[in-house]
Amino acid sequence: MVKVCGVIMAGGLSRRMGGGDKCLRDLGGKPILAHIVERVAPQVEALVLNANGDPARFCDFGLPVAPDVVAGNAGPLAGVLTGLDWAAENAAECDWLLSVPSDAPFLPRDLRQRFLAAVEGQGAEMACASSLGRSHPVVGLWPLRLREELRRAMQEEDIRKVDLWTARYRLAEVDFEARETPQGPLDPFFNTNRPEDLEKASLFLS
Repeated sequence: MVKVCGVIMAGGLSRRMGGGDKCLRDLGGKPILAHIVERVAPQVEALVLNANGDPARFCDFGLPVAPDVVAGNAGPLAGVLTGLDWAAENAAECDWLLSVPSDAPFLPRDLRQRFLAAVEGQGAEMACASSLGRSHPVVGLWPLRLREELRRAMQEEDIRKVDLWTARYRLAEVDFEARETPQGPLDPFFNTNRPEDLEKASLFLS
């Protein structure tokens, strides 16, 4: 059986939300992060939160917290590498890492299933999500066997953009449809970057 570890990436600076941890903002009576854990945890064998600073602020979630293994707020790729390192050290039975952002409360519950099917069906080395004509490279499935290649790309070549790195490999892009709601189409990767996004997410949730 294929085993998958998951990483929720909360290492960003949340500038558009005014700073702080946007994943701890309230949405429908519980933190955004709680919505994400509820959707992702059943899809993986182990789950880690990638976040910098004092890990105690996340103690209510019962997740291990791993800070970026690349210094200097190096972006989502640093979160992916952090997840790969954590999985290699703490969930050695896992061959894959499923990565998701910490600000997308409506993530699909079948990411693992569809990513693995796409990788196998297309003979790909990794997978990422798309919706409504946009790709979402942060929502992806990564093989643990490539973690040292990613480390070299970040440390020796200063690669920071996800798509620059994935362009080197066979990438399966998996499209997820929007769900119709009374408030309009809901993108499954809708993210709460700004206060007005949080208000819109509350409407979708209701």
